[in-house]
Amino acid sequence: MLCIAVLFLSFSPSKISPRLKQKLNSAVQTTFTVEVFQLEIIQADLGTDMLYKINQEDELLGYAYLGEAPSMKDVFDYVVLFNPDLSIKKSKVLIYRENHGRQIGSQRWLKQFIGKGLGDTLEYGEDIDAISGATISAKSMTKAVEKTLEHLAVLKKEKVL
Repeated sequence: MLCIAVLFLSFSPSKISPRLKQKLNSAVQTTFTVEVFQLEIIQADLGTDMLYKINQEDELLGYAYLGEAPSMKDVFDYVVLFNPDLSIKKSKVLIYRENHGRQIGSQRWLKQFIGKGLGDTLEYGEDIDAISGATISAKSMTKAVEKTLEHLAVLKKEKVL
């Protein structure tokens, strides 16, 4: 019970729903294999996206980039989790709101992003495999992750990270 309280209290007031917070917490817990951690929002101009520093006590575990990307008729929420060196540890679709294109939530497809870092190219159909039946969402996710890497590169250059 205490762990759950710490998790929910670890968020700064933000504009994300309780459901999305819960899914983000779960993604961090399973990816970094921790029960107790703190998410500290990093103030940066990312539009509607948000960047968090993931800490456990005084140790930096990594970063979480929470974003929204378009699908065919709606949007989906995703998170990209980074190691402290800003290489991708895991990417995950948190909430997908359509029936078509759900294949992008498959870890088999998403694992292509693992290890990518600042300066890497992500070209759909070349660096990242295409998905039949989920072309729009897969292209969108690829562009979203590429945009995430670009944002982090700027923040690193500006010494925010």
